[in-house]
Amino acid sequence: MESIVPVSDGELWADDSGNGGLPRGLPLVLLHPGVGDSTIWDPVLPMLTERHRVIRYDVRGFGRSPAPTVAYSLVEDLAAVLDHFGLPRAVLVGSSMGGATALNLALDTPDRVAGLALFVPGVTGYEELMPSGFLQEVEQLAKAGDMEGIVQLGLTMSARAGGGTPDTDPVAAAHLRRALPAWFSNAAHRRTDAPAFDRLGEITAPTLLALGELDHPDVVRCNEEMAARIPGCRSVRLAASDHFPTLREPDTVARLIEELYADAH
Repeated sequence: MESIVPVSDGELWADDSGNGGLPRGLPLVLLHPGVGDSTIWDPVLPMLTERHRVIRYDVRGFGRSPAPTVAYSLVEDLAAVLDHFGLPRAVLVGSSMGGATALNLALDTPDRVAGLALFVPGVTGYEELMPSGFLQEVEQLAKAGDMEGIVQLGLTMSARAGGGTPDTDPVAAAHLRRALPAWFSNAAHRRTDAPAFDRLGEITAPTLLALGELDHPDVVRCNEEMAARIPGCRSVRLAASDHFPTLREPDTVARLIEELYADAH
């Protein structure tokens, strides 16, 4: 069921699959990356809703959520979503930006996080995650009004598994194209959440981290370091994935989520 979730000086679009007669258990909350909105989960969603209550939402400015007009925090918005749906605890499934948000909540309020399934995750407090010059090139293309140039740049960096062009990878290109307005509408309002990289050793929830072998080398290196720092983390390398694992290996992503769920408590 679709709903509008009030957050601090704003609102988010969210979808709750409900229990649907399923046995009561921990819900799954899906957190999308910055290269797409919550529809990035469409390839795996039917496999998850067969067994679980699943909630997903669009970050401010992405998908069906209005652009922000005031300063906001990704982790505070996630906590507001959990509160709205009456969830004291949940298993968090985060991709890229969504993984960083999940980690921040697990550090801020560990009692609310029963498990973490992280796919090509970002993390606050890691200075070398964004390739040198990327943001400057995006800015130059934006000033020139070349949005398709930004799409091509993003695919070249993050979508090697699909050939790295809109022609060879139209689905990833469409996700990235829809996400671009949020890159610009959110930049002046998004507050960076507290640094988490140096605190990963404090994570207590069962954690799975899956990196994409074909992702940008800087992201792969960061993900390797993250997995080494998180106590008891299960590290998985997805041979056919880049920064879009739900598009590249949806069956594997769904299976890994189920395996992490089985360890959640």
